[in-house]
Amino acid sequence: MRAKGLILAFAILGAFYVDAGNAEELYGATPKNKKEYLDRLVHSYPDKISGHDYDFLILKNGMKFRTSDGRTNKTFQELIEKPDIDDMFYAQYPIGVAPGQPGKNFDPGRVRFEPLFIAMYGDCDKNEVVKNLRTIRWLPKHRGGSVAVTTENGVASALESVSRELDELPGDLLKYLKPLGGAYNCRRIAGSGLKSMHAYGAAVDINPRYASYWRWTLSDRSEPRWRNNIPIQIVRIFEKHGFIWGGYWYHYDTMHFEYRPELLGAN
Repeated sequence: MRAKGLILAFAILGAFYVDAGNAEELYGATPKNKKEYLDRLVHSYPDKISGHDYDFLILKNGMKFRTSDGRTNKTFQELIEKPDIDDMFYAQYPIGVAPGQPGKNFDPGRVRFEPLFIAMYGDCDKNEVVKNLRTIRWLPKHRGGSVAVTTENGVASALESVSRELDELPGDLLKYLKPLGGAYNCRRIAGSGLKSMHAYGAAVDINPRYASYWRWTLSDRSEPRWRNNIPIQIVRIFEKHGFIWGGYWYHYDTMHFEYRPELLGAN
């Protein structure tokens, strides 16, 4: 009964941020707690972001990004393809909630303001990301191989901490973690012209053999049907070190973890 209650709570949470019953829902409204979210960005990326004045996010290299484009009538596809900074917080990441079927278009973390991430990590099309990659050992006690991720924003160090904790899990969970499905890859998101978080060296995919991905399950359906095999113990360790999980998305990708500490609250 407790598990069912948590799943129900998750469904309610998803519906709160995105109307699950309205396919024509429009997006882009400024979050009520926008200042808190901007503060989180500054706190999460102190080496790159110096501050904000609510209307602009200010980077340490002098760049400024307007936090809102003023649009409140975006379709979901426009939200994904043409977001502003505060659009990244349209859905609250459900920390501590048991995984279950999310509300329609409840994708906390899939909305990314690309110019900000390029400014922080570099443009892989210009070979700006490769110079900051560092290869770390993955699950060294269990010979998990190695993986290359960026050192920017402390991603490599965070993933090393993840690896050390995962290495101590019971043996029956290791099958989900090795071999890895990938990390740095200068590529676009499937079905989109936008860069994947893998293109910044700030994401990792665990063993795809046990993964579920929304595009794989559409077949004759127009909407994805959520499914997952990844144990929650694994998810919680990644979250502890600043990585969010694609298994919480309506457009789910359960092998995928990306470094997004701003979505996990104050650390």
